[in-house]
Amino acid sequence: MNCKQVDWTAMAGEIAGQRAVLAVDVAKVKFVAALQVEAGRTLVRVHWEHPLETGELLAGLEVLAQTGALEVVMESSGVYGDALRWQLHKRGIGVYRVGAKRVHDSAEVYDGVPSLHDAKATELIAKLHWEGCSERWEILPEVRRDLLAQVRRLSQAKAQAQAERNRLEALLARHWPELGQLLGLGSASLLRLVATYGGPAPLVLLARQARQLLRKVGGRLLAEEKIDAVLASARSTLGMPCTPGECAQLRRQAEQVINAQREKRQAERQLTRALAPDVTLAPMRKLLGEVTSAVLLATQGDPKGYPSAASYCKSIGLNLKEHSSGKHQGQLSITKRGPALTRFYLYFAALRLIRRDPVIKRWFEIKTARPGAVKQKQVIELMRKLAKAFWHQAHGHDFDVNRLVNLKAVAGA
Repeated sequence: MNCKQVDWTAMAGEIAGQRAVLAVDVAKVKFVAALQVEAGRTLVRVHWEHPLETGELLAGLEVLAQTGALEVVMESSGVYGDALRWQLHKRGIGVYRVGAKRVHDSAEVYDGVPSLHDAKATELIAKLHWEGCSERWEILPEVRRDLLAQVRRLSQAKAQAQAERNRLEALLARHWPELGQLLGLGSASLLRLVATYGGPAPLVLLARQARQLLRKVGGRLLAEEKIDAVLASARSTLGMPCTPGECAQLRRQAEQVINAQREKRQAERQLTRALAPDVTLAPMRKLLGEVTSAVLLATQGDPKGYPSAASYCKSIGLNLKEHSSGKHQGQLSITKRGPALTRFYLYFAALRLIRRDPVIKRWFEIKTARPGAVKQKQVIELMRKLAKAFWHQAHGHDFDVNRLVNLKAVAGA
């Protein structure tokens, strides 16, 4: 039934004094919702086109909210339901969220059929809400929304920079495969060299100027022997010779990488500037780095809002899962349910600590020296420790790297 055809006044009389639940299946345009006053009994199922008919629905829900406790529950799928959620919030109607994965997994449990369509989705969303499998979905504070906007900018810039590097790598594999082995693909020396000369042929003709450029860009970090090897590779490369158009394409692509990396750095600086100073978290921010700390606070919110360190770790997707049955003992792995960008920065923070911090470096060496040890698993273990330490630091506990990793216990195991 279209929302315009519903007699909302009569419906309000029917649910008066009762707890009413409106379960909404969110879509781009065609929304469907089921109204229930008890689990499994739908009073009416309505549909409407968003945003053209959403005003009609909201007017009807205001009538219902005046006579009883109305709760609206929807899936946390994308952003298509955010406008409706905001309008409900303005009207003082409580909004709840059910995870899309829970709705999907409960499809076959509901009626023995693994199919999922709009009407069935509303029944599943309502059922999960009645069973207490939902959570209140509040509008985030403006400060947090600003931080998340900066995180989205950073995520897009990071993806763009990676895509541009991949394109440059493909072109160099065709025309100058040795260069990527001699200089890092994202290094300033390689990018400025290719952006200036394009393919290897111009480098052979302008070797003196190319040497000066590499010295200027690479500085003390770029050895003279490495410069000699780069110039020699230009003369003896196995790559396909560039046409004038292909040489120009290489120059443009290198410039694209430079611009994308610049945008990524600007996004990181903007995010850290937007982060409010916090004396409590200062030691952990110094340990993890300002950008990693900013990403954690933007995506996960204040650690003090989580009841335990384990719950904070779970929100990042670092909690463990296993599939075991009978004699089969499955391997543990992380769920990866949280934002991928958070895990990305936390992963590289862990790698930096393994390289720079003597205590953590020694802990990592002991752990990976054991028979059958997998280095990647130890990095993940350190990520989990860092996430939990971030929570403890926010709750006023003093940070000590010796409490993060117990060298005596590890060495004696």
